[in-house]
Amino acid sequence: MTPAAPPAVVERVRDRLRTEGVDTARDAGAALRIARDEVRRHNDFALARGLAPIDDEAACVRDVLARVTGYGPLQAYLDDPTVEEVWINAPDRIFIARGGVAERVPLALTDAATRDLVERMLHATGRRVDLSQPFVDASLPDGSRLHVVIPDITRRHWSINIRKFLPAFGDLGSLVAAGSVAPEAARLLRGAMADGRSVLVSGATHAGKTTLLSAMIAACPPHHRIVTVEETFELSVDAPDLVAMQGRQPSLEGTGEVTLRRLVKEALRMRPDRLVVGEVRDAEALDLLLALNTGVPGAATIHANSAREALTKLSALPLLAGRNIDSGFVLPAVASSVDLVAHCERDAAGRRRVVEIVEPVGVADGAIECRTVYAFDDAAAAAREESAA
Repeated sequence: MTPAAPPAVVERVRDRLRTEGVDTARDAGAALRIARDEVRRHNDFALARGLAPIDDEAACVRDVLARVTGYGPLQAYLDDPTVEEVWINAPDRIFIARGGVAERVPLALTDAATRDLVERMLHATGRRVDLSQPFVDASLPDGSRLHVVIPDITRRHWSINIRKFLPAFGDLGSLVAAGSVAPEAARLLRGAMADGRSVLVSGATHAGKTTLLSAMIAACPPHHRIVTVEETFELSVDAPDLVAMQGRQPSLEGTGEVTLRRLVKEALRMRPDRLVVGEVRDAEALDLLLALNTGVPGAATIHANSAREALTKLSALPLLAGRNIDSGFVLPAVASSVDLVAHCERDAAGRRRVVEIVEPVGVADGAIECRTVYAFDDAAAAAREESAA
């Protein structure tokens, strides 16, 4: 692990940044120069003042920069491309996930350092967390998602989750190479996006739904206008004609909230060739369904234990929008509007895979009927992995 920089050095760097008016977000070079100056200054006077010299100046400079411009001791894990997620249950109980597997890291903070870390993360987001707003979802500058819960909602300590943005899986080809999507499943999904068909991605938490949805959007034709709506920015999408929108929490006065329902309605006024909803979990399902029924292709994720359960859930969520919505309208609307459902799973070893793709074919006996167009084959996957090795 990188040795911690002496607190006096960190404070001197902070003081100089303030005094010299350096904006670390715009002038990283000036921050680096100041950090190097102060580390060398420490070593120049260390022995004369009875202080311990810094052996690894370069490592110390990195630590100083992480503390004053980055996210302190967590920065090394946030910079590590193999780390998918970082979470803090208590200042001395910090975990990361690599390859879908959790591990505890030998790192301990203080309560004050934890709160300072959250304040720095929220500084540029325009969002807040306090007693009146004890939860916060925010998107960090690199696209990672931050979620924080504070006492007295939690028992004692702040709970922090940082789900990182991993650019390595930005398209279906990279997911095929990683073994998360079989070539035949990728062909189905790529064809659906090119043909303007509507696709629902289902799965449990951490099953890879958002990653798959982002990769599918990358398969859209370049001339398509894509409008995405999310509660908090998570989708990693780079398209020529793209508008990305996120919701907004209410102010201290309880005003100014922007819901997903409002965003879906606004998106339809923006001439989308494809409407993307980051996650459907509430009454916005009705607005999405109405949009699909007007001929706008859609894509979205939904929490479910199977592809068929995802359709059942999507048929139930619109009922939350009001008492005048009934299943007699919703079921056939879902069956005719959703073309494919791709279901993701994460196994005990942490591997994430698309395990089935189904196609709705109609409604019978009060349920949506489907046919399976792709099912994960363990033997075929093992053969591909052996061939790649």
